[in-house]
Formats: sequence, C-alpha cells, structure tokens
Amino acid sequence: MSKILITCAVTGSIHVPSQSPHLPVTPDDIASQAIAAAKAGAAILHLHARHPTDGRPSSDPAHWSFLPALKPHAVVNMTTGGSAIMSLDQRLAAPSAYAPEMCSLNMGSMNFALYPMADRIKRFLHDWEEPFLRGSDDLVFKNTPRDIAHVMTEMGTRGARFEFEIYDLGHLTMLHHFTQRGLVKPPYFLQFVFGVLGGMAPEPDTLTLLKRTADRLFGDDYIFSVLAAGRQQIPMATMSAAMGGHVRVGLEDNLYISKGQLATSNAQQVTLIREIVERLGRTPATPDEARAMLGLKGVDRVAF
Repeated sequence: MSKILITCAVTGSIHVPSQSPHLPVTPDDIASQAIAAAKAGAAILHLHARHPTDGRPSSDPAHWSFLPALKPHAVVNMTTGGSAIMSLDQRLAAPSAYAPEMCSLNMGSMNFALYPMADRIKRFLHDWEEPFLRGSDDLVFKNTPRDIAHVMTEMGTRGARFEFEIYDLGHLTMLHHFTQRGLVKPPYFLQFVFGVLGGMAPEPDTLTLLKRTADRLFGDDYIFSVLAAGRQQIPMATMSAAMGGHVRVGLEDNLYISKGQLATSNAQQVTLIREIVERLGRTPATPDEARAMLGLKGVDRVAF
C-alpha cells in the first residue's frame, strides 16, 4: 500500500505543559498548531482539550471551541480516553456532544505510570502537575469490557469510527471479542501504542508479533499505525511505514524533534515523518483519502 495515513496527536493528557513552552494549551493555540500540522501532511488530528488557564486535562465541551476551525483541514479524531482521573461520563461528554468522524478507544484497563518523569522536570508551572505525576505510581486507567461496550454503542450510534489504541497484546484479543459480538465493523484502525510504562516497550520484535497476531485475528479487515511515546517516536513510526503500516506523531507523545532539542511545533514533527515516509516510497494520504480508507461518515455529519 503506497498511501500512508499520518496522524498528529496535537496535545493531550500524557505530558504536563511545563515540560515545553511549545505545547499548545489554549483553544486558539490548539487550533493554530492543528491546522499547521494538517498543512504539513497530517490527514488525521487526534485531539484532547485542556483548561486554558492552567493546562489541566479537561472534559468540558466548552474547551473544545477549536473544533469548527479544523473542519476544512483534516479528519477530527476526539479522545474518549481523556485522562485516567476522569470518569467515563466525563470522558464521553465532548465526543458525545460533537459526534466526530473518529474517536479513540483504549482496548483495556492498565497501569498508566508517568511518575518517573517527575524527577526529570526541574520546574513545574502549576501546583497540580507534580502531585499528578508522582501519584501515577498508584494510577489505573479504567476501561473494562463494560466501559468499552458503552463507548462503542454511544459513539457508534453517532456514526464515529474508532482508532483502537492497543497498549498490549491482549488488547487485540479484546478487540476480536467485540468484533465477534458485532459491536464494531471493519475496516479496523489499530493504533499500536509503545513506550507508556504499564504497556508495551518500544521494541521491534513486539511490533512484528502484533502484526502477526492482527493478521491472524482480523485478516484483511484492518490497517495498523504506530505511535511511540518519547525518543522512539520516529524510529518506531519509520519501522511501521516500512512494514506497510501507518504513523502517528505529535507533541502529545513526544516533545522533542531530536536528542535534547524540543520540537517547536507539531508541524515540525509531521514534516520530519513525512520526509521519511516519502523516501520510503509512501505517499501521505489526504483527508478525503483517509475517509475512504477508513469508511468515515464525512465531515458534513459532525456536530460542530
């Protein structure tokens, strides 16, 4: 497959804003960086929202005021993961209200251990940041089979397709279970997530095992993409592109463009991975090509 989907995760709950002055926080900043990433080659924008005053992860639909500005530029993919400290109803408040073409769906509960980051940060801007990170040694992201079925039903009735976030091998088995129940239909868009402590380490052998397992479970009914949090972002994405898969970059997953050098924008990371995949003979898909590949409902049917 020569066409490749580039997803950009513009901002999210994994990183705290004091780590980089370039991480967008306000709706205007998120919109500006998201549009620039789309113009650089991202067909899909994976999005979270933040409180504009202190950068705290937010589930308030009012904090998603940037959405209408993105419609002409890319496919909007809203999180249903939000933050591990949110309830399921909070996580679904905005995507239920805005009915995007796509939304993410984590395929299981897991430890979400961010606490090693706390010792590497020299200065915190807000009083919530350090306790949040250090407390993640006792933090579980809850997404039980009942929760997953609820998200599939609530967002499926709104016509959304899913970016199935696969943090471990068993998450593929869980997804297969739901396909057997008929709650989701192909094509399945699998996002293999590496580098979060509590999930898979960014190792090539693990990626090849995931690919073989997905082939066995889903046959020709799926496509896969790869994201790696931290410094393995570009190497693992490059491996995915070479294997015929797709890629995700963005400041949610990695704040750097090279060793010791902060990325100045999401678009800078998109530009880098675009140059790499094009040298591998792949052609970045346009938003409309992404819609065709994933069977999306179309931008005219969203509620923003």
